[in-house]
Amino acid sequence: MSSHIPTISKTLTIRDVTFHWGRRTYIMGILNVTPDSFSGDGLLQEGDRVAAALARARQMLAEGADILDVGGESTRPGAQPVPAEEELRRVIPVVRALRAETDAIISIDTSKAVVAEAALAAGADIVNDVWGLRLDPAMARVVADANAPVILMHNRSNPRHATIDPRLGGRYVGVDYQDLIEDVKRELGICLDIAHRAGIADDRIILDPGLGFGKTVDQNLELIHRLDAIKAMGYPLLLGASRKSFIGYTLDLPPDERAEGTAAITAIGIDRGADIVRVHDVRINVRVARMTDAIVRRQEG
Repeated sequence: MSSHIPTISKTLTIRDVTFHWGRRTYIMGILNVTPDSFSGDGLLQEGDRVAAALARARQMLAEGADILDVGGESTRPGAQPVPAEEELRRVIPVVRALRAETDAIISIDTSKAVVAEAALAAGADIVNDVWGLRLDPAMARVVADANAPVILMHNRSNPRHATIDPRLGGRYVGVDYQDLIEDVKRELGICLDIAHRAGIADDRIILDPGLGFGKTVDQNLELIHRLDAIKAMGYPLLLGASRKSFIGYTLDLPPDERAEGTAAITAIGIDRGADIVRVHDVRINVRVARMTDAIVRRQEG
């Protein structure tokens, strides 16, 4: 694990928006520009994907989203990789249209440097890399050159550990960790080392423990329960649990019936230190976050 001691500002300013870490929880709304999202919300199924994305974005912003996260490749267990050309075709028109219409903060959910670079040029503000700079050797340079904030996610996804249930979706089984929390911290430390070597400043880095990515149902639940140990690494923390299959397997519910399970994780996650929650259902999670903030952040601002 990285021995680097972070020197992190309590704020992050993007455009004219300042994020005050610890003062309140921020909400990231998910815009999946894909035909095969596990949650059934892929916008490529809706004809004019740009118009559909704009309509969804307007709704999310009206409901209280702070960030719009645009992705063009499904990362569900068992999903097929998407060529860079196709990912660009999906996401760049959406990012351009969003930037033309709104000053909202936009993140690009990609692990490909060429997609991140094009999206930043089109108006995106944040790079959300589910492989934490480890998949594409050029990604760290793209982020550093743009001085863009980056979300580094822990990921042990491996197709050989994925199983698919027609109703509940994909999950990972047989994933071995010597010590779940220490292994996640150590592997996030590798991502941090890559970022630091590229010249990415600590105050531009957000960590994501990677719920659902190469973790069994029980491991995901333990990671949420012990999230404060990841928070202790010293960086702002994003939590992405929305509608994921470990909720479905825990409650025996399909993706469209996981709002309450997601909301429970939002509340517990905030109590354990989450600064941002990435969700499909913005309105309910905004309300849960505001109520939880009122309880747990009473001494923080």
